[in-house]
Amino acid sequence: MTAIIVIVVVVILAAWLVSMYNSLVKMRNNRENAFADIDVQLKQRHDLVPQLVETVKGYAAHEKDTLERVINARNGAIGAKTIDEKIVAENALSSALSGLKITLEANQNFLQLQEEIADLENKLSSVRRYFNSATKEYNNAVETFPSNILAGMFGFRKEVMFDLGEQRAALEEAPKIKF
Repeated sequence: MTAIIVIVVVVILAAWLVSMYNSLVKMRNNRENAFADIDVQLKQRHDLVPQLVETVKGYAAHEKDTLERVINARNGAIGAKTIDEKIVAENALSSALSGLKITLEANQNFLQLQEEIADLENKLSSVRRYFNSATKEYNNAVETFPSNILAGMFGFRKEVMFDLGEQRAALEEAPKIKF
């Protein structure tokens, strides 16, 4: 009878240890999966940033040229003296003003890219929170008794959170707008 009780206790203890080990493995895998989600969002951001930069460059160059053409055409229209000069100057002004329409379309593309990046940043923030939550759950299991004993025996170690580090101070400041 005592042998049966010992065997039952050993089996229950073994089942409990296996369950605890499996929980640690699941939490570690959950954390790694959470980081894979961050990786996907970072890849998308890395792909979008060059598009945004090129759009801004193109928009800025086109906008400058367009505005200069509109100003010059307007000044030409104001300074036109004869009917023929006025016709030519007004046609030039109409042509320059149609360039503003293209500038507005480029601005729409820029705004759309900007919205995509803002959406991506929100998603990235969300997956970072999920990653940190998974890391906290894992770390709690690795550091609390009695699972810390099993964790130490099988090489489970405390993991780092996804922290903004030095960027945190810069992000807490109000943005400075310059033109």
